[in-house]
Amino acid sequence: MTSPESASPSRPAKAAGFALLGVAAVALIIGVVSLFGGGSDTPPSAEGSSTAPPAQTGSEPPSTPSSAPAGTTTTVPPTTTVPPTSSAAVPPPPVTQPGAAKVPVRVYNNSTITGLAVKAADDVRANGWNVEGTGNYSQGTIPTTTVYFRPGTEEEASAKELASVLRARVEPRFDGIQSSAPGIILIVTNDYQGASKNK
Repeated sequence: MTSPESASPSRPAKAAGFALLGVAAVALIIGVVSLFGGGSDTPPSAEGSSTAPPAQTGSEPPSTPSSAPAGTTTTVPPTTTVPPTSSAAVPPPPVTQPGAAKVPVRVYNNSTITGLAVKAADDVRANGWNVEGTGNYSQGTIPTTTVYFRPGTEEEASAKELASVLRARVEPRFDGIQSSAPGIILIVTNDYQGASKNK
């Protein structure tokens, strides 16, 4: 007979052994049910994949092999879930900063077309910018429709985005408009094409 002192250390080992046997029995039952539980509704070629749980990521196929020999039990370890590898992990190419603040815009006509600033202002508003005013620019001749910004401010990203939408040139402010109120300045000329249709 063993004394109580020598029997007590083996009790936790026995309990752990029974627990492991219980886990093995549950795994064996799940494996047998997975192997034979498909019934006659499941075609033989899909037996291995029809009983596997769906992948948690939504984009990865089940990792249970579909060609397991009859009579063998295949178990999928719980660590087979692949972390999501969606395109959110890779940022889109930085054409413009996503969600960049759309700075207010003033639109000036430097063309021979009457009302072109108003038409351009409508295009600017239709694409999400706030237009603070329209008018004529008569201090010189601007060679092509251009969006102007103050370098080093939030105007730059917004001006580049607006220029892309309007198919216009984008440049830092020049001396003649350097001291104008903050915001983007759009000066439209005879070559103004309007907003691109693929936006």
